Amino acid sequence: MSYEINGAIVKEQDLTFAVVAVKPHIFENDKEIQKARNAYRHVFPGIPIILMSQDSQGRATYSGKKNIVQFLATVDPRRIPWRRFIIS
Repeated sequence: MSYEINGAIVKEQDLTFAVVAVKPHIFENDKEIQKARNAYRHVFPGIPIILMSQDSQGRATYSGKKNIVQFLATVDPRRIPWRRFIIS
């Protein structure tokens, strides 16, 4: 069985990390956040994974390494190089 995720690999200021779009309910508790992050480790091995969710008005919320989250808070989510990843 395969599934799709929307994500990006970002290289910025000597740092490489992944951003994965998730549903807002993932952010309801830390256990769900960790579960989601662990689910994507095989897709993005060896790099930090930042989770991103958007509310109904398009405002982004991020979860992950503090310095990366602070950086992403200054970036319009439309500037992130999103693509679909097919996971099998």
